[in-house]
Amino acid sequence: MSETLHIVGGGMAGSEAAWQAANMGVDVVIHEMRPHVGTFAHRTGDLAEMVCSNSFRSDDDEQNAVGLLHWEMRAAGGLIMAMADRHRLPAGGALAVDRDPFARSVTAHLMNHPKIIVQHTEITSLPEGGHWIIATGPLTSEGLGQAIAAETGAQALAFFDAIAPIVYHDSIDMSRAWMQSRYDKGDTEEERTAYLNCPMDRDQYEAFIDALLVAEKTEFHEGETAGYFDGCLPIEVMAERGRETLRHGPMKPVGLTNPHQPEIKPWAVVQLRRDNALGTLYNIVGFQTKMKYGAQTSVFRMIPGLENAQFARLGGIHRNTFINSPTLLDAQMRLRTRPHVRFAGQITGVEGYVESAAMGLLAGRLAAAEILGRALPRVPQDSAMGALIHHITGGAEARTFQPMNVNFGLFRPVEGFKGGRRGRIDRYRAYTDRAKAAWSGWLEAQIADDMSFAP
Repeated sequence: MSETLHIVGGGMAGSEAAWQAANMGVDVVIHEMRPHVGTFAHRTGDLAEMVCSNSFRSDDDEQNAVGLLHWEMRAAGGLIMAMADRHRLPAGGALAVDRDPFARSVTAHLMNHPKIIVQHTEITSLPEGGHWIIATGPLTSEGLGQAIAAETGAQALAFFDAIAPIVYHDSIDMSRAWMQSRYDKGDTEEERTAYLNCPMDRDQYEAFIDALLVAEKTEFHEGETAGYFDGCLPIEVMAERGRETLRHGPMKPVGLTNPHQPEIKPWAVVQLRRDNALGTLYNIVGFQTKMKYGAQTSVFRMIPGLENAQFARLGGIHRNTFINSPTLLDAQMRLRTRPHVRFAGQITGVEGYVESAAMGLLAGRLAAAEILGRALPRVPQDSAMGALIHHITGGAEARTFQPMNVNFGLFRPVEGFKGGRRGRIDRYRAYTDRAKAAWSGWLEAQIADDMSFAP
């Protein structure tokens, strides 16, 4: 029992942690409460189910920090990235995933691994001994959340995460909409036409903003506050910040030409991205919302091309719990008051599928090394992985700690490169070159260590 790694939560982080630890030779038990205990956001009992967007965001490993994180996870033999690549959908320069086959594949790989057992049980307290990783994600159950809050001596921090709606493709009027990735980005025609675009003129946009502002919204429960993560703001909250906010955000019209009216530049454009391999479902990009269902259907049908839209899923909003990691976790992601317990994934204060899986990858390797009596070298801070773990375990300001996506602002500066927009291409390439070298060295050191332990 004491040499088995127990992982609570079978989402992105828990699945990746289990895969990494098992491949290092450690026995793993995944405790996943679904489907016996459900959540309002999940639909299945599959591991690594995607409940919000189906995008892993940019796959550019030379000019984008999340693309660099993709590269590092692939180099480490990550299961999440391998299955994402296997079930990839066209999305311009982004990595979009066919969510159901992806989750089923992750589940099958873990279930079939000889060193992994999956138990569909709910854990409601922090364990007194053994080796554990808590990777319960943003929808941590009430019982376990209360146990974590009691142990840390502070009330759990929370923000609200909003889900974007999904539209059936055959209900979209393609005489008004067209297919094009922004700036025709992509190496193939399929990539260059990965997004479905719905144009608005100025009057349509202004009417849409008016409807957003007066639409009936979901009320918060007593004691809850709307501490939204800025990367996932509901569109009506963005509209409340200024009438032009959406037009300079998810509805920006740049890099697009409407073939139905090529001489007229749209005032704003709503983009939809394919959500499954069949191309039957499209999600409205950046349109997370807390409007009530009736309001959503009427407001979204104001969008040209979506007048008769049928929705496979409407938007929603949920509480997203995370801990104040800079004060609670050490550099090995262990709870300072209970070092046999590690935390991984969104509950640590990283944001996004990729970042969550990345922290699971590290937690799995760190826990397995400890069980095997090996000392892993410190995760290099100049890698994307290192920049994230450094941020959540001490680099962030604890008093104002909020969930964070990976970004180059978390990286140590590279000397000799210009700041600002003009110098960013060379600067970002320097970041990624340095990170790849650092990460490759960290992985190679572990291979050498494995060889030294061989009989």
